[in-house]
Formats: sequence, C-alpha cells, structure tokens
Amino acid sequence: MQRVLTVILACLGMVGALAIDTYLPSMPAIGRTFEVGPVAVQQTLSVFLFTFAFMMLFYGTLSDSFGRRPVILVALAVYTLASAGAAMAPSFGWLLFFRALQGLSAGAGSVIGQAIVQDRFTGADAQRIMSHIMMVFGLAPAVAPVLGGWLHVAFGWRATFVFLALFGILMLLACLKLLPESLPPEKRHAFHGVAIARNYVKVLGHPQFLLLSLAVGMAFGGLSIYIGSAANFVMDILHLPETAFAWMFIPLISGMVIGSAWGGKRAGKMAPAKLRGIGYGLMLLACVLNVGYTAFAGDAVTVPWAVLPLMVYTFGLAVAMPAIQVGALALFPENRGLASSMLAFIQMMSFALISGLVAPMLFGSAFKLACGVAVGLVASFVACQLGLLAGRKNAVAA
Repeated sequence: MQRVLTVILACLGMVGALAIDTYLPSMPAIGRTFEVGPVAVQQTLSVFLFTFAFMMLFYGTLSDSFGRRPVILVALAVYTLASAGAAMAPSFGWLLFFRALQGLSAGAGSVIGQAIVQDRFTGADAQRIMSHIMMVFGLAPAVAPVLGGWLHVAFGWRATFVFLALFGILMLLACLKLLPESLPPEKRHAFHGVAIARNYVKVLGHPQFLLLSLAVGMAFGGLSIYIGSAANFVMDILHLPETAFAWMFIPLISGMVIGSAWGGKRAGKMAPAKLRGIGYGLMLLACVLNVGYTAFAGDAVTVPWAVLPLMVYTFGLAVAMPAIQVGALALFPENRGLASSMLAFIQMMSFALISGLVAPMLFGSAFKLACGVAVGLVASFVACQLGLLAGRKNAVAA
C-alpha cells in the first residue's frame, strides 16, 4: 500500500509539471496561431505559475479543515475542465484564462501530498518517502516536453491540452479508487477566518521556516531558468527541432531521479546535515562546470556538453532538498497542511518570478543562463545557512 500511495502522490505532483512542460515545444506555434510575439506567449507560462503559486497558499488550509481527499478531487475536476477549455480556446485571451484556471487547480496534489506524507510518516521515513515521490515525479518533466513535441508535430499544439485533460481524468479516477483519507475528522481544524489568519501570521512570522523555504525556492530556481527558457535554449541556442527537447529534459530529470533514489536509500543512514552538504557541493560543481564550459564555447555550445552539468545540478538538488523540506514542515506539527502550502507557495513564487521575469532577460545566451543558475544557488545556500543558524538560536533560547 505504501508503494501505491507513493506512486499516486508522485502522479498528483505531475499534474502541475505536465501542465508546465508538455506545451513548451508548441510555444512558437501558439504565437503564430494567435499572431502574438514570444513575450506574450511567455505569459501563458507566467500566468499559470502565478495562479499556481497563489492557490498553493490555500490548499493546505482547506485540507486541514475539510480533509485531504475531497480537496484533491475537486481540484482535479476543475483542472480537467480547464485543460479541455485550453484545447478549444478560440482566442489568445481565452487561452490565458484557461491557463490561469489550470494554475489555480493544478497545485492541490503537490501541496496536499506533502501533508499526507507528514500525516502518515515521521523522521527518516518521511524523508525517504519524499525522496521516492520526487524520484517518480521527476519522470514528468523528462517525458512531458518530448511527448509534447511529438504531439505537436503529429496533431498540432491543441493536442497537448487534450492530453492534459485525459491525464486529469485518469488521476481523478485513481484518487476515487485508491487514495485514502489521511486526516480523520477529529484532527481537522474548524474553518474560521480569524483562526486561519492567526495561523498564517504564525507561519509567516517564523524566520527559520521562511529562510528554509526560500532556500528550496532559490535552489529550484536553477530548474525554472532552464524550463522558462526551454524553447529558446533548445531551438535557438542549441539549434535543435521541436522533437529534440529530450536533449535538455532527460539529463535534467535523470539527475533528479537518480539523486532521489540515492538520497532516499541513505535517508536513515546519513544525518540530514551531511545530505545537505553533499547536495550543495554537487550543485556547486555543476555550476562551475556549466559557467566554465559556456564561457569557453561562446555561441558554439553543443550537446551533450551543454546539458551534462544540468544532470549533476539536479542530482545534488534531489539529495539536498528533501532534508530541508522535512525540516521546515516539522516546525509546525499541528498545521502541516498550512505549512506545506506556505512552503509550496514560496517555492512556486520563486519559480514563477524567475521563469517569467529573469529567464526572458537571459534568452539567447547559454553563458547568461549558467550564471543565472549560479546566482540562485548562492542565494539558496545563504538562506539555508541563515535558517539553520536561526534554528540553533531558538534551541539555545528554549
């Protein structure tokens, strides 16, 4: 049953990842269909990410009050309808509307999934399950743009949204049949506005939680830079066709899957501090290799050398992040859903801001992209160290 739960929670996390990555090869074609420029098309990603991040603030609280399962089921139903609407969008404005609706509904599984893990597991077991979820979840960004490229070539860009609607239906049926409720009624919080606002203030006023969450968000910023620049990186910098997105995403995600598997096996054998150190060390090595190669190669970057450092980076990311996430969520054992929401919100707002605002400024230069990842890593490491320092100060004061 634990394996089934892990697969379901990972697939729920895929809902958002698929909505982000599947249509990336179709972005130029969407611009041609609606006669808008690349900056406007980029907003179909930014709108999704901002609404995705915004709603993450509330899914955890809603699940703390009404249960994990009902909130996931309602969100999946809305996501399926929004995906079908995007497939039939008659204008660019309607496409943006349905992408916003997709974003509002796509984050329930990833947020509530973390709370479900905390409901059922603790300590090293929770960290191990989180690593396994990340490992399975990592398949989505690797498969999605490749599948999206072939769907686009064979049937046009609207087929990618048809696929997303079908995946939503599949997940809705799977959750109806196989996902148990993990939060019994006696442990739920009453849905009172004043009490909920007080809990939000409590979480927002916790420096250690905010810093650890920011560390996660900025580390994932390396992914968001390349995902937000995927079409430009693959087709304009590497000069590859729409069907060649695997060159970027398979190394990117393979590192995450392998790193998650490696880190999950060592969760009970190594201290979280050691796993964090190994993870950050590998991410630093990846940034040095990436910046060095792109500076040397200039405009002549080629595969596989332009993407291999990304594999090292995501391996380190997968090793370090579960320990930080579990540590942050453990600070609020009585409000796991709300804490999960805040963690996901900070992570996704970082993702949205970086992919929507920073990534377009780095278009056309592999060296600039590499430097952007390095800056995000430094910010993540500093936030993590400050968060750990705040935790030690609190422990001494107590």
